[in-house]
Amino acid sequence: MISIEGLSVAFGGNTLFDNITYVINKKDRIALVGKNGAGKSTMLKIIAGLQAPTSGCVNMPKDLTVGYLPQQMNLTDTRTVMEEAEQAFAHIFELQARIERMNTELAERTDYESDDYQELIERVSNANEQLALIGAANYQAEIEKTLIGLGFTREDFGRDTSEFSGGWRMRIELAKLLLQRPDVLLLDEPTNHLDIESIQWLEGFLATRANAVVLVSHDRAFIDNVTTRTIEISLGRIYDYQVNYSHYVVLRQERLEQQMRAYENQQKQIQDTEAFIERFRYKATKSVQVQSRIKQLAKLERVEVDEVDTSHLNLKFPPAPRSGDYPIIAEGVGKSYGDHLVFADATFTIKRGEKVAFVGKNGEGKSTLVKCIMGEIPYTGTLKIGHNVKIGYFAQNQASLLDESVTVFDTIDRVAVGDIRTKIRDILGAFMFGGEASDKKVKVLSGGERTRLAMIRLLLEPVNLLILDEPTNHLDMRTKDVLKQAIKDFNGTVIVVSHDREFLDGLVSKVYEFGGGRVREHLGGIYDFLERRKLESLRELEQRATPLAGGKKENLPKAEATAAVSMGNGASKLSYEEQKEVARRLRKAEKAVADLEAEIASLEAQIAEVETKLATPDGASDTSLYEEHGRLKKQLDDTMWKWSEASETLEQLQK
Repeated sequence: MISIEGLSVAFGGNTLFDNITYVINKKDRIALVGKNGAGKSTMLKIIAGLQAPTSGCVNMPKDLTVGYLPQQMNLTDTRTVMEEAEQAFAHIFELQARIERMNTELAERTDYESDDYQELIERVSNANEQLALIGAANYQAEIEKTLIGLGFTREDFGRDTSEFSGGWRMRIELAKLLLQRPDVLLLDEPTNHLDIESIQWLEGFLATRANAVVLVSHDRAFIDNVTTRTIEISLGRIYDYQVNYSHYVVLRQERLEQQMRAYENQQKQIQDTEAFIERFRYKATKSVQVQSRIKQLAKLERVEVDEVDTSHLNLKFPPAPRSGDYPIIAEGVGKSYGDHLVFADATFTIKRGEKVAFVGKNGEGKSTLVKCIMGEIPYTGTLKIGHNVKIGYFAQNQASLLDESVTVFDTIDRVAVGDIRTKIRDILGAFMFGGEASDKKVKVLSGGERTRLAMIRLLLEPVNLLILDEPTNHLDMRTKDVLKQAIKDFNGTVIVVSHDREFLDGLVSKVYEFGGGRVREHLGGIYDFLERRKLESLRELEQRATPLAGGKKENLPKAEATAAVSMGNGASKLSYEEQKEVARRLRKAEKAVADLEAEIASLEAQIAEVETKLATPDGASDTSLYEEHGRLKKQLDDTMWKWSEASETLEQLQK
């Protein structure tokens, strides 16, 4: 579909891409990976037609549609959420308006026998067929499914977009892109503004309903679940692997090792040949053999080893001054904005040295509670900060607060005090801002480089309580791994607000879940929490569907509270009757999935048959075939959606 040929990009004498060539095929799921500043976002902009390369070209069919979601965008706030999402179907509204104008013209004209009148009738007929083909009758339901999947509620649909944070408005833009169903989706860090549940929904959507996808993301679990091809950008070149990220890491290492072994073997062969030539160069009896060896060396195709990017982030938090045993004690803490309750009665204790995660949907109060701890906003209840607690705070928008007009060095020089000012160059070098990079203006830095620069501020003075609000946004895989290890090695207390499952895995020993106006404590790691939430959701469904013996349904909030309190002891055993009920539902869910898969196969066969007919001269002029094709495509879309929901239900039951 898209052919990238001989692409080169240079900035101020530095080469970003050097003669890159590859093809994006239909239904490709591509992960673009590489370190921060390697050119991933630039590559997407070039494919989207927003930036021109220094040389080379991007070839694509004229009718190919491309949807692009950048890391940052300028958003408008003149519509409601629903009205903004409806902009994805502007082509439908334009077509409907054109049909209405033509119908009005038909009603007003009286030259019924003229060729011009007959041509107008034909144009109206073709426009109506086109309208049926693109599924105009179903767009409202598609909008609702997509917005709800991305975390919006039906009550949000009528709210002005200006009432939402930047992250939620980015979700609206993502919804518009998904609804447009472009032939190629270019997504630059789409998970940065999504919570865990929305990320899992987006995974399912991209895997089952999207066309070609080119994805830049530093969420390893997300790209592993979505992509099937990995293109690494490194030092101006690309390496293309037809596997997902995890397999790519293994194959890349194997390739480098094989190259190194072949290189070492060849170097030994060359040294032996050169030694033979040098030894017998002046012996007449060996002249023929010497000449033969010289010719062998000249013809030898030299093995090259891929240049490995050895730049490395050296991150280590200073030793934490000793604090009291309990850095944070919360008793009945609550926060409201007018009539809107964010959370209430949050009661918990964080011990010295604990590493905990704040998780939950966006807007449920994670960052709000952090601001309460920082003393930035008022709250109800009691929040005690322990003895000698020194807080280091990394805000979610920290990188965007940097002054773009100054250099990297000046950014740190302005906040550094005392002896630390003599070590600024060393610190910047440890964060991969050595040499000329320290003189770059902030405005030319990538998102990941800005995040690294903002992170340096945390190192300027020793702290014993680190609060990190979405610290991994824009960080590449290796930098995230280094940050994760630095937090593990840190001997103070850590609170991490994050949606990155891979980053939190093995890092935290306790999870605080925000949702429904409550803050609940879960012992264990992030995947223990996710597994437990699935079990609780399943039990919740059973409780709603199955009346109790007394004829009353169980009080769900109370049941949830009981589950949260007893979580340390594991899930309670299901009774025999409950097991039978679950088994029955499992069989029913399996049958539903199988039936839908059979229906999908049948519909695809019917569509293929109609498309074969449409490819013939007679078929191309048969309007009924277009109507049937549109009807079948709409039916297939609806069935695919049902299959996706049924598969998710089956997966939850199986777990």
